[in-house]
Amino acid sequence: MTVLQVTDLIVGDGKETVKGALITTQYRGFLQDGTQFDSSYDKGKAFQCVIGTGRVIKGWDQGIMGMKVGGKRKLFVPAHLAYGDRNMGKNIPPNSDLSFEIELFEVLTRDD
Repeated sequence: MTVLQVTDLIVGDGKETVKGALITTQYRGFLQDGTQFDSSYDKGKAFQCVIGTGRVIKGWDQGIMGMKVGGKRKLFVPAHLAYGDRNMGKNIPPNSDLSFEIELFEVLTRDD
């Protein structure tokens, strides 16, 4: 079984992502043939989510842990940690391995 691959392109020096944090990111998502299927940049607004609690795909929940604000990371997410055998509209066929480029801008925890 293929595993999640995490590559830091830029290591951030800000607050670290922990389970349950509200994160603010910009990202691009790609199919394995290089086709971009989604981009927060193209939508003109940052993407926010709570991380580590099952609100996003498992590859994000696992791959963003430990990332620090100011960082840029590339994730290779095998299908079983993405959408599995589900068909996600016309953009993502079933059993697709995905890759993401993610920039982390903010991490908010209950302490903030």
